Amino acid sequence: MFLGTHTPRLDDKGRLFLPAKYRERMSEGLVVTRGQERCLFLFPMDEFVKVAEQMRLAPTTSKAARDYLRVFLSGASDEVPDKQGRFTIPATLRQYAGLDRDVTVIGAGSRLEVWDSAVWSSYLEATEQRYADTAEEVVPGLF
Repeated sequence: MFLGTHTPRLDDKGRLFLPAKYRERMSEGLVVTRGQERCLFLFPMDEFVKVAEQMRLAPTTSKAARDYLRVFLSGASDEVPDKQGRFTIPATLRQYAGLDRDVTVIGAGSRLEVWDSAVWSSYLEATEQRYADTAEEVVPGLF
C-alpha cells in the first residue's frame, strides 16, 4: 500500500528518484501513465497488469470506454528503476503533467501519483475543505 507525501526533484534528464520506502516494491518494474487532474499514475508492474485486465472488460461499444482506454494506455510507459531507484519519466508525460523540477509524489493506495508541486498545493488547498465537510458516505461502508 502506498501512503504519504514525498517531495523529490526531477534531475536534468527527467529522472525521478523513487522515495526509498517504495523502491523495493517497484524494483522489478513499473508503469507510468497519464492520471487525472493532470498528474501521473505510477503502478508497480503487477498492479498495472490487474488494472489492464479490468480494462479489458470494458465494452468496446462504449465511446467513453474507448476514449478512456486510449488516453490511459497510449501514454503508458514501462520502466525499470536503476539501482539508485531512478527512472526516466518520458518527455510527453512530463509535459502532460507540467513537471519541471519540483514534484510531489503521493501515495494513493494501489498506486503513486506524481504532481507538479505547485499544482498539488493548489489542488490540496481547493479540496481539503470539501474533504473536511463531507457529511455523507462517499466510500460505501467506510464510516
